[in-house]
Parts: sequence; structure tokens; C-alpha cells
Amino acid sequence: MISDIIIESIGIVHSKLSNRYETPRQGVLAGKEVSVIELKTKNNFQQALKFLDGFERIWVLYQFHLNKNWKPLVNPPRHTRKKVGVFATRAPYRPNHIGMSCVKLEKVDGLKIFISESDILDGSPVIDIKPYLPYSDSFPDAETGWVKKDFKNIIKVDFKPKAKKQCHWLNENAKINLSSFARLQLEFSPTDETRKRISVLNNSTQTKKIYVLAYRTWRIHYTVNEKSKIVSIQKITSGYSKEELLDVLNDKYKDKELHNKFIKSFRERK
Repeated sequence: MISDIIIESIGIVHSKLSNRYETPRQGVLAGKEVSVIELKTKNNFQQALKFLDGFERIWVLYQFHLNKNWKPLVNPPRHTRKKVGVFATRAPYRPNHIGMSCVKLEKVDGLKIFISESDILDGSPVIDIKPYLPYSDSFPDAETGWVKKDFKNIIKVDFKPKAKKQCHWLNENAKINLSSFARLQLEFSPTDETRKRISVLNNSTQTKKIYVLAYRTWRIHYTVNEKSKIVSIQKITSGYSKEELLDVLNDKYKDKELHNKFIKSFRERK
């Protein structure tokens, strides 16, 4: 008879990634943004960290705290359009909501562990920490099933100055991280119009095709250079029409005031 297993968290993650749509598909794609694992006090954890700072990478086991259910079959974000079993993926929709990430260790300061190349969300409870050992943890020639082995098809996502300023404004004023969302969505198959969030701007007078990526009530306009494999984010606009913004009583997402401030700041509507 299998009894229940009770696990208590040893700490919590502090990160600028606060929503699931912001996280890269793997931590190695996250870049140099630093997150902090803060361990609980009065547990002798400071002693437990002795000599950890000699490792370049560590495994972090944590809880997918935003997930309340699990799915036996999931749609992977890339590589295939077929559903696959959750145990054959890294998807967060797991029976016990346990995540595992190999992150880069920057430094250890008391009960704080500074990490980068992390895909762990802010507020995630940490279950355990283990050192990464290349001789036993790395098998580069291992078969990877339905997942492609290389990253040759990754598209570079570049933000034009105006789009960069707009993303910064939204992050500062509403904690909306559109830059992370855009990278996550567009680093693979950015011209696939069958994807539900991607459309083409039909009334464009420019010679280059302009695509639009939707996130809730926001629209990300971009172009694609197939030869150089670069997505250029041109600008961010509101998904509301002028008439919709005037109807302040009908505000499902409670963000029309924010959109009006954005339009006033950047003169962008569509």
C-alpha cells in the first residue's frame, strides 16, 4: 500500500518571470536574467549550502504552483501538432506539479542562491537543490523521441527601438512582459498562420509582409527575414478599436484605462 508523501518546500524563487506565457521552453534559452532562490531560515540550510558555489550548474526541483490540475495528453509548443503523453514532455500539467530545471549558478550569498538561464516562475516553491555533474548527467547522443535534437530552426527575435520602448513601458506600468512572450512564441514557426495567435495584416501597404501576434488585448507587429532567420518586432498596438475604448462600462479585462494611456504615450492604436 503506497502511503501519501508529504513534502515541505525549502524556499522560494524570486524572478521577473511571473506568468506562464513568459517562460522560455527550456532554461538554457532564458538568457542572463538573474533570479534568486531564497531558502527558509532556522533550518540549518546555510550549512547545507557549503561548497555548492564550486559548481557551475545545479538542478532545482520545484512546484508548478500555478497549476491546479493535470492532463494525461498535452500539446507540445513545437515539433509536432499531435498530442503526446505528459510523461513524454516537460509540460507543467503533471499529476504532482513537480518541475525540474538545470540552471546556471551565479553565486551563493547566505541563504540566497543567485541563478541565471532559468525558466522558473516567480513564487515557485523550491523542493530540493542538487549539483549538476557532467559525467553522469549529460548524454548528448541519447535518443530524444519526438523532440528534435538540435536548435538549427530557432529564429532570432529582434526588437526595434520603438517596440523595445513600448515593451518596457508595459512592463513598468502593468507588469506585462510582452518581450518574453514574443520570444517564446516566435522563435519557432513565426510565419505559420494556422496558429491561433498569428495573423497577417491584410491592409499593409508595405512590400514586406507584416504579421501580428496577439496576446489578450495587445497586438505585436513583426516582419520575418527567412534568409537570415530573424524576426523583427516593429511595434506594439492596442487590440481595441476606438469605439471599444470609448465603451468604458464594458471592460472585461479591466485594462481599457491602460490602453488609453498607452495610446496617448505612443500614438498607437492598430
